[in-house]
Amino acid sequence: MEIIQDLNRSAEETSIALGFFDGVHIGHISVISEAVLYAKQNNLVPAVFTTHQIPRSVLSGEKIGSIITLEEKLSAFEKLGAQRVYILDFRKIMNITAEDFVKDILLGCFNARHAVCGFNYHFGKGGKGGGDTLHRLCTDNGITVTTRHRVNSGNMPVSSTRIRNAITDGDISSVNKMLGRKYGFALPVIHGNHIGRTIGIPTINQKFPEELTVPPFGAYATAVTVDGKQYCGVTDVGVKPTVGSESILIETWMPDYTGKDLYGEKPDIRFLSFIRPERKFDNLNSLKEEIVKNSIQSKQIFNLNGQEVPRL
Repeated sequence: MEIIQDLNRSAEETSIALGFFDGVHIGHISVISEAVLYAKQNNLVPAVFTTHQIPRSVLSGEKIGSIITLEEKLSAFEKLGAQRVYILDFRKIMNITAEDFVKDILLGCFNARHAVCGFNYHFGKGGKGGGDTLHRLCTDNGITVTTRHRVNSGNMPVSSTRIRNAITDGDISSVNKMLGRKYGFALPVIHGNHIGRTIGIPTINQKFPEELTVPPFGAYATAVTVDGKQYCGVTDVGVKPTVGSESILIETWMPDYTGKDLYGEKPDIRFLSFIRPERKFDNLNSLKEEIVKNSIQSKQIFNLNGQEVPRL
């Protein structure tokens, strides 16, 4: 998949999906899949346009956490069939009018012949351009447009805002339904303080990405994929109050894993359910007893819905 971060004109004609696509949830999947299908049917390059920053965050000045990392986002685009991704600095295009966006960028740079957007897509300076404006301007420039209808979960439209709220509430079940796959991360394993090994529960440590929305601190039942094999995990997200940590860490114990050290590798951790809030224990023995107890709960949850974790 080709990743382009400038506004040079494309030699090939494209069918392009438009949006920020934070999380690449089931609504976004509908938009991107439509652009890819149209490209295949009309001999165009299937493409996606997105930005580095969350537009609403830039426009409002509010700090808004992302749902997934950029690496996973790009991987999701590729798995959905995108062959080209345009990813731009939103600040460099935020003051372009809707008319100039269609004429100079959509047509002039992306060489789009077809564009696909969601029902609530906005573009142009101040976000003043909506779906009707996009249809009108694209028609004037020889570009056809498809607007995908809203996708519901729980009788309400799926949105990145809903997913972020569900993450901060620890409602992992709702998050997973709206994503259409399990929420989680594939991050490098880093060295911790190795205390887990001394009490018989060796863990892997991963640093929580600063740009992401933070779930409630505490223990979660997880499904962990290592070298293509899946294991039950009990994962703690937080600052490890019993032993102390300066940053937010993701610490996972896989009771049934007996393989190699995973330092520097990227085991894939998918969240199944929230188990308990983070708390400080009086001593390491109490901590171990609680983790073992949590692992029993995790195995029960894992056996119910952890196997064959759906991915894009």
